[in-house]
Amino acid sequence: MSQERTPLHEVSTYSKDTPVGCPDINGRAAVFVPTALFDVNSSTTIRKGAGIVGYGNPDGSLTIYFEANRFDESSLHKWENKARKAYDRMVAGAPTVSKAKMDPKMVEQIGYIDGSGIQLKQPESLQHWLEVSNATDTAPADAIIVWKTK
Repeated sequence: MSQERTPLHEVSTYSKDTPVGCPDINGRAAVFVPTALFDVNSSTTIRKGAGIVGYGNPDGSLTIYFEANRFDESSLHKWENKARKAYDRMVAGAPTVSKAKMDPKMVEQIGYIDGSGIQLKQPESLQHWLEVSNATDTAPADAIIVWKTK
């Protein structure tokens, strides 16, 4: 009995660990990077080095928000600041064109973000994304990023 296996690159990132539904302010969302199935060079939406956050939908798709610092704002140079900006837009329900509904096969969940910071479960995947984006200088110093509090 030979059983065909699903190639690893076709496995969905949507799992029991993926937060479902748009989080409230300070709530938890997922952090993503594109998979090899996503053609970032042809994309008119997600640009290289973008911070990508989001959540799962009941239909099995993902809603993602992203920030790539298209206008070279100095405060958005670091990757974690891009992810934070996308997160803030998401939880505020702010109108934006930097939002998409996506097939979970196109992105890989690498961690979580909430109102207190980012926890990367797979920092090597983020490093790879930043390397192919020629943006390693924007990488976070650690797998746990805590927002500064007053």
